[in-house]
This record gives sequence, C-alpha cells and structure tokens, in this order.
Amino acid sequence: MRTRHLRTFLLLAALAAAATVPAFAANKTLGTYKLNIAQSSYTPAPNPVQDLIVTREIASGGVTQTTTGTLTGNVAFHATYTSKGDGSPVPVTGNAPFDTIAVKQVDADTITDERSKAGNPYRATGRTIFTHRGKTMTVTITGINGAGKQFTQVLVFDKQ
Repeated sequence: MRTRHLRTFLLLAALAAAATVPAFAANKTLGTYKLNIAQSSYTPAPNPVQDLIVTREIASGGVTQTTTGTLTGNVAFHATYTSKGDGSPVPVTGNAPFDTIAVKQVDADTITDERSKAGNPYRATGRTIFTHRGKTMTVTITGINGAGKQFTQVLVFDKQ
C-alpha cells in the first residue's frame, strides 16, 4: 500500500513539474526590450527619457525586471525589482522615481502596477500590454510626478 501511495505522489509531483515548465517557457513577457523613442511620448513635454533597455527574466520568487538607460541630461538610470505578479508591493532598487511597486499579472498579455515613493508626492499607475506575440511592449503610466505635477507617459518597446 505504501508503494502505491509513493508512486501516486511521485506521479503527481512529476505532472506538476511538467505543467510548470511550459508555463514559464510560454511566458511571452520574458526577454529584453529596447525603447522605441520615436513611438513613445510624455505629457507634459519634454520626455525625461532618452533610452531604456528592459530585461524581464524568471527568478526565484517570480519575475525580475531590470531597467537601464539614460535620462535627459545624460543621467544614468537603473532600477530592479522582483515580483510574483500577485499585486503585493515589492521594493525597487536603483534610482527610479519610485521605491515601491505592486505588480499584478492580469492575463498572458497584460500587467498592471501601482508605483509610489515614500516621503515624495510621486504616485502612479501603469498598464503594460504585450502585443505581436510578445514582440512589442507598451507601457502607459499616469500619475503625479516627484514635483507634484500630473503626467502621462507612453513607452513603446521592441523585443530584441
């Protein structure tokens, strides 16, 4: 009887593992994306971003997103966070205008988030849409910037 239970447990564990691997492999949100500045916008102008590279990869505990690039005035930009995509707030390291983000995976093509910075007026919500089988990532962010002014930013990225 014990052998039967052990075999059943091992079979269920193998099936669970087999179901998990294709789910990660099929995640079209993973990869490296480069900002298409010509298709991106910021209101009110000017756009504070010159170039950005976003890398999304599987990590222990979810997906790690690392963004690097250059802001206006040749200021280097770097921000990293790891999220399970369940809407729980996680810390952001680097020099992003926010220090906390809560990411929610809505469906296979859509991610929403809420961003904030402690002791700063910065508050924003973001919506990321992956189209063309994950080849294009469009991030729309609206909120209040660090100076307390309303903004809308649309960032269009091409998968590399």
